[in-house]
Amino acid sequence: MPELIPANITIGDRTYRLKIEPEDEEVLRKTVKMINDKIIEFKRDFAGKDMQDFISMVLIWFATEQNKYGTDKIVLKETAAKLSALEDIIDKALAETHDDPVQD
Repeated sequence: MPELIPANITIGDRTYRLKIEPEDEEVLRKTVKMINDKIIEFKRDFAGKDMQDFISMVLIWFATEQNKYGTDKIVLKETAAKLSALEDIIDKALAETHDDPVQD
């Protein structure tokens, strides 16, 4: 098991100390940056809220984005399956044509 490394992250106005696998550090840092950027965006667009509101709004946004990605993945798999089935039908039709040539 790889050695975990400490990572200090700040979300909103709070700092958290985590232990993560070294290969996860870059993804964690990018995710934290994205979250903090969204907090700033929501602060700009929705003045008068408190940090808890902004973090909640980011959480809802983030979860919605993840669901969209999951839905897109499902549609992609379904499309690939349909294309594969269509390819099989075409292959079968071509094989039958090749095996039974039309006579003049």
